[in-house]
Amino acid sequence: MTVERVMGAETEYGILAPEQTGANPTVLSAQVVNTYDTLFHRALRARSSSQWEYSSESPLADSRGGEMSEEQAHPSQLTHRAPVLTSEEIAAEALKESGLYAERLDWDSVTMNSILPNGARFYVDHAHPEYSSPEVTNPLDAVLWDAAGDHIAAQTVATIEVNATESGLPKVNLYKNNTDSKGQSYGAHENYLLKRSTNFDDVVAGLLPFFATRGIMIGAGRVGIGTKGEKPGFQITQRADFFERLVGLETTIRRPLVNTRDEPHADINRYRRLHVITGDANLSHYSNLLKFGTMSLVLNLIEAGQAPQIKLADPVAAMHTVSHNLTLAAQLPLAGGGTITALEIQGEFLDAARELEGDCDAATQQILDLWEQTLHLLETDLFALADRLDWVAKYQLLSQYVSQGLGWDNPKLAAIDLQYSDIRPHKGLYFKLVQVGRMKTLFDEATIEEAAHNPPENTRAYLRGKVISTWPEEIVSVNWDTIVARDPLGTDLYRLNMPSPSLFTKSSVEHLLKGEHAGDLISWLNGQNI
Repeated sequence: MTVERVMGAETEYGILAPEQTGANPTVLSAQVVNTYDTLFHRALRARSSSQWEYSSESPLADSRGGEMSEEQAHPSQLTHRAPVLTSEEIAAEALKESGLYAERLDWDSVTMNSILPNGARFYVDHAHPEYSSPEVTNPLDAVLWDAAGDHIAAQTVATIEVNATESGLPKVNLYKNNTDSKGQSYGAHENYLLKRSTNFDDVVAGLLPFFATRGIMIGAGRVGIGTKGEKPGFQITQRADFFERLVGLETTIRRPLVNTRDEPHADINRYRRLHVITGDANLSHYSNLLKFGTMSLVLNLIEAGQAPQIKLADPVAAMHTVSHNLTLAAQLPLAGGGTITALEIQGEFLDAARELEGDCDAATQQILDLWEQTLHLLETDLFALADRLDWVAKYQLLSQYVSQGLGWDNPKLAAIDLQYSDIRPHKGLYFKLVQVGRMKTLFDEATIEEAAHNPPENTRAYLRGKVISTWPEEIVSVNWDTIVARDPLGTDLYRLNMPSPSLFTKSSVEHLLKGEHAGDLISWLNGQNI
């Protein structure tokens, strides 16, 4: 067994125009996305007319069977429709005259998607700019290409700031956090492919106790208790207070611990995509590695029928309790009587994973050892993890101010909390901790920047990213599993379906990228019946 499986991340960034606090966030998000879109196309010295291919999106399919009707769905679930800015939302003349936006945009129906040369998608989702990383095959790569999104976000903010005077558009800040502390939450989602043959009831049973307690390792920390932070204090996670039920299809309302969206972007007979919405947005590489690595191991356990049989009396209440309990000693009621702690639950999953994995590769061993070491230090020496875990780093930093007499309801602490998540390297407190050696990293800046411009080499993301950078003017539309190109000399369209994430890798297609046209490549690949 191995920790390797197809996975990826989605990060919605908090957005704010400090000088125009009442600015429409959807307009600001469009400003961010289109600024970066223009940036990378200038680097390519070519325009692109490519759009997101919505025809293969199926956000209302449910893993429990059936499909929710559009009439029943909340508007935020209709992600198979291209988002647009209404005339009321858009300051039309200011945006048109700014020069920051791609000429291809139809200002009566502004598209807000950018497909990047690293195989990722950068777009407007629920009034936030969202970076969806390219699919990768292991947790370490998931961390790297997620960090690449932070680099892209920071580069975009810097560009907007430089051009603010000339463009007349407001400067913006982006934050890798999960709540505005006014009752709104936005996601940091994970995606994993797992075997379609796995009974979904077993998936739910295995994940509920794990999700209720994994925040002790992957929480980002938050000042304030409650969805609006109405109660003074500090808690381990940013997202816990916003979850209300066990299982469901929604992601922005009535949030469930286990999301049932069944949209694999792969062979639907072989795979389902587990859409995980319970995690925090992590800046720490180690928090992120634990997030992706332990999740992959737990899915191994579930697929093998070896997940610990732990049934909490109320997993949602347990998640809230765990997040609010900084001693990690809270006793969580079990359905059959008795209690258990978050550390004990995570320990049972770790023990089961060690037993299942047996002899394992180096990547899997790294996750197992990190999991074990983290649980040990959480129990015995919490602040020894301040150089690895986001919530512990933030808690240690804030505790210094509390020890000097500030109460947890002091606005200064909330401001420090927000500044930790600022994605600007010269402003964000996380980056300051890295710079002074108080936060460990797994990748240096040069490696992260490389991943911001280049796709993973061992998934179909390689082909997606490379066709965008090689033939930007010929690509009509792109999805995770689809590429559509036009004949530049005629009207023909060429469509490539990519149901297997493990095909169209660098080793198999790099030599084909020297052709004259994208259509020629697609025609050849279709002829190979790959």
